[in-house]
Amino acid sequence: MRAAALAFVLGAATTGACADGVAPGPIEAAWFESPTDIYPHNVLGDLRPAFVLAARDTAGREIRVDLRDMPGTSVFEDIAPRVVDATGDGAPDIVVVESDTGQGGQLAIYSLRGGSLVKSAATPYIGTRFRWLAPVAVADLNGDGTVDLAYVETPHLGKRLRVWSWAPGGLTEIANLGGLTNHRIGDEAIFGGLRDCGQGPELVLSDAGWTKLMAVKLSGQTLSARPIFPGTAPQDFTAALACER
Repeated sequence: MRAAALAFVLGAATTGACADGVAPGPIEAAWFESPTDIYPHNVLGDLRPAFVLAARDTAGREIRVDLRDMPGTSVFEDIAPRVVDATGDGAPDIVVVESDTGQGGQLAIYSLRGGSLVKSAATPYIGTRFRWLAPVAVADLNGDGTVDLAYVETPHLGKRLRVWSWAPGGLTEIANLGGLTNHRIGDEAIFGGLRDCGQGPELVLSDAGWTKLMAVKLSGQTLSARPIFPGTAPQDFTAALACER
């Protein structure tokens, strides 16, 4: 398994801080702004990378982080931000794919700290330009009480599912399994996700050849996959997530 990933706090450009004396609320929505062509990877169809991650808290304030203000050259390369508690503290975070123009993608967690968005943890960059990852789920996948983050690394090439677990201090990879994917070049959607059909959490993905749906379970630190349906149309993923496959 990989060593613990980055855990850090970076300064962020912020609007709507606490100038009016009202305490900030938790994050309730997030979106991308300032699309750019600086990183012409083009795996997400007409969806372009963006420089800015914007969020709104429950007090109505909008907070932004602009990657142009950070060291290096990075963009957000994702279909949309995910507002979810990724650190287990009960407060919503934002989980996104962030890509460095020279090192490829990483999964990053942005948290609201003192009215500012900060990058609180991230997996390592894949290490090569134009290498991407597609998120699957953020949840306690094995029932150990900690939050896990799952994604498919290089869903068009290597097609490897990786699971990282959160602990104070950062993220640590606990399991990985090859032969799985959830995205095709040009698609503006990431398929599959998380379900619980009464036997605990399962990840719904495609096999590497896009011929059948797979249900993947994490037991302890071991991933196992089983076929559940001989088809991978969008409606098949929807039905599987609803426990109809």
